Amino acid sequence: MSTPTTQPGLDPSSDPSSGTTAPLSPAMQARTSDLRVRALDPLPAPRDVLAEMPLGTERGDLVATSRREVRDVLTGEDDRLLAIVGPCSVHDPVAALEYAGRLAGVARQLADELVVVMRVYFEKPRTTVGWKGLINDPHLDGSHDVHHGLRLAREVLLGVLDAGVPAACEFLEPTSPQYIADAVTWGAIGARNAESQVHRQLASGLSMPVGFKNATDGDVQIAVDGCVTAASEHTFFGADGAGRAAAVETAGNPDCHVILRGGRGGPNYQPAQVADALRVARTSGLGGAVEAGVVVDASHGNSGKDHVRQAEVVTEIADRLAAGEQGITGLMLESFLQPGAQKPGPLDTLTYGQSITDKCMDWNTTERLLHHLAEAVRERRTS
Repeated sequence: MSTPTTQPGLDPSSDPSSGTTAPLSPAMQARTSDLRVRALDPLPAPRDVLAEMPLGTERGDLVATSRREVRDVLTGEDDRLLAIVGPCSVHDPVAALEYAGRLAGVARQLADELVVVMRVYFEKPRTTVGWKGLINDPHLDGSHDVHHGLRLAREVLLGVLDAGVPAACEFLEPTSPQYIADAVTWGAIGARNAESQVHRQLASGLSMPVGFKNATDGDVQIAVDGCVTAASEHTFFGADGAGRAAAVETAGNPDCHVILRGGRGGPNYQPAQVADALRVARTSGLGGAVEAGVVVDASHGNSGKDHVRQAEVVTEIADRLAAGEQGITGLMLESFLQPGAQKPGPLDTLTYGQSITDKCMDWNTTERLLHHLAEAVRERRTS
């Protein structure tokens, strides 16, 4: 690769015949650079944060084992059902860890039928504007203390693993996985980002199974294309463990799969729609998880973001599984300690254990539904 003659901070319009370039004056830089950037606040190097808060052997074993179990369920080698369950987003670490403790007991009890992974979502894509998640605004006050948010997110993940529960995250910012991905069992690329080249490249280098949601208009082909792209090798801009800009080369992720989350046209979890999605997936030629089955998100477009309706969707799918239906390898449930949702605000003013983003089912409903899904798996085995 040839060395460019133009260096950062130098004027590219200088006379090339001179073999040198003249530096931009401070006045010129002020006229042309970072005109809409208020501040650049350097983040700690990912490797430093990981050294401060190491994963450790026992947690690492849980992550590695659970990734393998999730992969086997998604490919059909394991006849259990994947259940990704937890808050729409984490805003209160104490409540999230209480939820993890409750979930751990149910997960152990139903381990023969379900592979349970907790939603531990720290980044929230917004249709326009709003609270962007614990990493971006951990104090819930618009101060955007990202330094604290990164460490707090990792602390929560380690706490969830200490409870004995694997964790699931949606990846939004392309740099944030450097700080948390070693502790994550399953990842998601959301409906707004499934067509994004940046997120497809990111997924190609992630070390865990990754689900691509269908587009917000319901288009499943976009999710399948995301899986195809992420399964391929890529070279793209990123950062290394020291936080330096780097050219990242990936081997491709063979464990990507489709998530049906409904769309503007309505739900898409009915048997005919699942079959249609699998027909689209099976044209990809990838095999593996993407062609073996789909994960159904019982929230979002499949329930109109209505937590009461979400429970009805889960019950309906459980009954279909009990009757022997194939092709659904997992479900996603939005659930927290208390039902519904509230508006964001200072933590000490909020209802404990209630979502500040999408409406969630309460814990008692969630526990009942997990038992119902486990019973459905047992019945499916005999059908």
